[in-house]
Amino acid sequence: MKAIVCNEFAPVEQLTFIDVPDPQPKKGEVVIDIKACGVNFPDGLLVQGLYQLKPPRPFIPGGEVAGVISQLGEGVSHLKIGMRVIALCMLGGYAQKVACPATHVLPIPDAIPDDEAAALVTAHATAHHALKQRAQIKPGETLLVTGAAGGTGLAAVQIGKLMGAKVIAVCSTQEKLDVAKANGADILINYSDTDLKTAIKEVTNGKGVDVVYECVGGNTFHACSRSMAWNGRLLVVGFAGGTIPELPVNLCLVKGYSVVGVFWGSFTQHQPKDFADNMHELLMWYVQDKVKVNIDEVVPLEQAKDALNKVMGRKVKGKISLRP
Repeated sequence: MKAIVCNEFAPVEQLTFIDVPDPQPKKGEVVIDIKACGVNFPDGLLVQGLYQLKPPRPFIPGGEVAGVISQLGEGVSHLKIGMRVIALCMLGGYAQKVACPATHVLPIPDAIPDDEAAALVTAHATAHHALKQRAQIKPGETLLVTGAAGGTGLAAVQIGKLMGAKVIAVCSTQEKLDVAKANGADILINYSDTDLKTAIKEVTNGKGVDVVYECVGGNTFHACSRSMAWNGRLLVVGFAGGTIPELPVNLCLVKGYSVVGVFWGSFTQHQPKDFADNMHELLMWYVQDKVKVNIDEVVPLEQAKDALNKVMGRKVKGKISLRP
């Protein structure tokens, strides 16, 4: 089969598109013929050796796929050959086939297109877990989302609105803010032409924000850390801006808020039942048209390097899907 392979941790341009052996299912696994694979910011960090996980090389990146089961491993009885599924494979998604633990594979309704199904696995699932399990957000609370036009940012806007929050979208351009507004944002802040801390104070009437879904890092994080409401929850989701900030912890003491880490990949391993329950809820919301996936672009698998560079450069509104 064809696959994108990372031979050594290096810039994205050094990824190769080559023939590799087809995967074979181990006990408890299935093999999926991939129809679509989502592209995510952590994929770009992973191949450069900049992510929390550092897999042995060579490896195939790509953690979320949609496709059709073609082989069953020993002991798998709840899934069938020919079934359309989505899967959290962690690695191996930038390929024509992938072997994946059956515990991380879910059947999908025919109403969900492959590209959108694949894109649900990481971006929406991260936002869902962050707001449900980590923030335990309540109706009527304020939710500020940074990077609100990106894949997981848009998901947080949608899900926060669905869970009853008043959503403040923070983006760097008016075009991105328009996308966030179309996905349910109530208040828009363009941090490229205004002071973010001052703007947050104005739109919250000095109260601060109950929950921040923070994906950017750097100065954006610092502005948010100084803009929290009492009993607020500052969710640390990622650092798309490239700078991992340091927090003056006296702010947490004085302002009475919590800093909460969100590592969805680890959550799926430590709490597999909660992960499965979350995915079933997400799929139900999608079918009920309560959430949607914004596919910015669909590109051939061999153009994965270009897709990753667009995501890493924060030039994508929503998600990019790879097609083998």
